[in-house]
Parts: sequence; C-alpha cells; structure tokens
Amino acid sequence: MNTRINILIVLLAVIVSACKQEENSKANFPNDTSGVLSKEVDSQEEEIKHNDMRVVDLPIVMGEANYLMFPVGEVRVYGSSSKFGSKSNNNSYSYTVSNFSPYELTGFLDNIMFQHKDSLEVRPLTDKKLKIHSATYLKSIADKYKKHFLLYKVFDEQVVINPKTPAKLLYISEANGRKFKNVIQPNNELLDWTVIDAQHRLYFRTIEDINKDGILDIEDTVNYYYINLLDPNLEIKTHDPLEVALPVAMEEEEK
Repeated sequence: MNTRINILIVLLAVIVSACKQEENSKANFPNDTSGVLSKEVDSQEEEIKHNDMRVVDLPIVMGEANYLMFPVGEVRVYGSSSKFGSKSNNNSYSYTVSNFSPYELTGFLDNIMFQHKDSLEVRPLTDKKLKIHSATYLKSIADKYKKHFLLYKVFDEQVVINPKTPAKLLYISEANGRKFKNVIQPNNELLDWTVIDAQHRLYFRTIEDINKDGILDIEDTVNYYYINLLDPNLEIKTHDPLEVALPVAMEEEEK
C-alpha cells in the first residue's frame, strides 16, 4: 500500500513539474510581435529617408557668360537592410547630379546657384519647388545679337494638370539667372521649342487641357507661341500657322 502511495506521489510531482516547464516556455515567446515589427519598419523607413543627400556639382560656364553655374540636386544612396535591421554593405553612391555639354546642362536639379566670376556672392536661380530637367544657353542669339539667355525645361509639382505627373513648363532667364520667368500659359504643358536666328524669335508649342479632365490627349488643343528675344519685356505672342492670309491683291478684288 505504501509503495502505491509513493508511486502516486512521484507521478503527481512529475506532472506538476511538466506543467510549470510548459508555462515557462510559453512566457519566453510572446504572441504580440507587432511592436517589434513596427520598430523594424520604422527603422528601415528612417534609413531610406536619411539616404537622400543634397549636393552641388562643380561650377560650369556657358558660352561667353561671365557667371559660374553650380547645379544643385539630390543624390540617392541605394542601400538595403536585412529583415533583422542590419545594414547592407552593397550601397552604391554617385555624387554627380548633372551632365554638361558646351551649351546645355541636364539632370533633375533642385536649383542652380549663380556667381559672377569677379564676386564671392552666390545666389539661387529660384526659390520655387521645381525640378529643372535642362538649361540651354542660346548661343546663336548671343553670337548674333549679343543677348544672353538661358532656357529651362522644368517640372513643376505645384502646377496641377494631370494629378499623377508634374506639369512640364518652359522658363527663360538672363545668363546671370535673373528675370527667371515661366512662359507657359495656365492649363498648358510644353511640347517643344526652337529658336529662329533670322527673326531673333523663340517659337514653342503647348498642349492645353481644354476639357479639364487631367489628361492631355487628342481631345485637347495644340497652341503656338513666339517671343521676340530682342524685346526687353519678352512679350509672349500667339500665332496660328494654319491660318492662311490672303494676298493683298486678292483682298482688294474681293472688296
């Protein structure tokens, strides 16, 4: 009898010990891991955010202008993190934000800084939030008429035509970056432009969202403009190449 009681006591002791071990093992692995995952995601997002760096390229001079131009842009450092939050060593860096040919600067620039070659003062082209795709020096106009201009293709997020993409606009300035202004009319986007030296004119075309549906397509209108580059006010004028003017003799006969 005593032997049976002893055996029962030992069995009960083993069962109680096993239950305690199971409870301890469950306590070591909490079910709620949302806090840990949240911290991990926040850490990765913070890393990506701080990987954007603003840098300035070495200065350039376009044509006969007396001003240095410093392109300003953002460099993204491409990197990755493991799922445990450790940093990867496979980062790729580039500190060049623009490309330059003799009379054109290209890139996706936040701004351009201007400095006269005989001065220490540096000032920005604009205080607007723009992305400058290109800046072109109008060399033929400078050579023939001694007028120095820069023409810019610009993406402006604050001008909304299509909510999915920033508007493509055309800006002009003097070679020193002053008198920087948009020449595109409201609700229009730039198509293309050209300069005709013989007429000292800048011609450009735009597409206008006439039905205001946020989509620039065949349902919209193409508009035509020009600017006399010798005009101190750079007045924007419309014209219609499809409009045929009657010769003077024919007009008189009709009268």
